[in-house]
This record gives sequence, structure tokens and C-alpha cells, in this order.
Amino acid sequence: MGKKYFTDEQLKVLLKNPYVKSASTKSITYTEEFKAYFVAEYEAGKTPSEILRNSGFDVRALGRTRIDSISRSFRKMSKREEGFADTRKGSPGRPSTKTLTSDEQIERLQHQVKYLKQENEFLKKINFLDRQAQWKYKQNQKKNSKSFNK
Repeated sequence: MGKKYFTDEQLKVLLKNPYVKSASTKSITYTEEFKAYFVAEYEAGKTPSEILRNSGFDVRALGRTRIDSISRSFRKMSKREEGFADTRKGSPGRPSTKTLTSDEQIERLQHQVKYLKQENEFLKKINFLDRQAQWKYKQNQKKNSKSFNK
């Protein structure tokens, strides 16, 4: 079973909730205050569904898997040194670990050029084999049409 997406109506309702920082059809980003509130209520003995329902969320729209994931994630965050703060950086992707020297930049670019040359040779071979296969196919078509006409 795949991931459960939110409808436009569900998304509008989610975005009106004061505990939602942002939301898309696939995910919800909750406020730090809500995360702390959730963990405190959970530790007080309330169920995740009950906490979410009391906070204005439609638990049917969220789904069992997402609710379990929220609960697990928030409890794990409460034990982190950073707490409930969002540790994701502003830009996605793997960050550069160091700045490269001129020699390292040259070496990296030379490697890239070598890789691109190999890629071009590969594409030329594929193109050649494709043209060759088309030519053979046309030759067979001509032979078949001549023998059929006899």
C-alpha cells in the first residue's frame, strides 16, 4: 500500500491549524510547541490519536501509519540534544565538507571531462548500433516484399 496523500480540502483544513507550520499533499511540518505538547500529553497517558483529535486534527485523514510515525518521531526528538528544533538545513542535498584547492578543482574537472568523453563514446556506439539495426530491418522488409510479389 502506498503513501496516503491529502486532498485539497484536507490540506486547507491542515493549514488553518495553529499547530501546523507548513503542509503539502504528502507531509506536514508541525510547530515546536505542538511537538512538546504532544510528548507531554503522551507521557501523561493520552493516546496519540486522542492528542491529535483534541488538537484539531482529523485522525482519519492522517491515517494510522502517519499517527504512529508522528508519535515515534516526536518522542525521539524529545530525547535529542537539539530538542524539537528542525535540524534540516535551508538547502537540500549533500553539503560540501571542505573548500577545494586549485589543484583539487583541476583534478575534479579533469575527471569530469574524462567521464563525459566516455559517456559520449557510449552514446555514439548506441546510436551506431541503432542505425545498423534499422538498416537491417529495412533490408529484410525489402527482401520479404520482393519474395511476396513473386
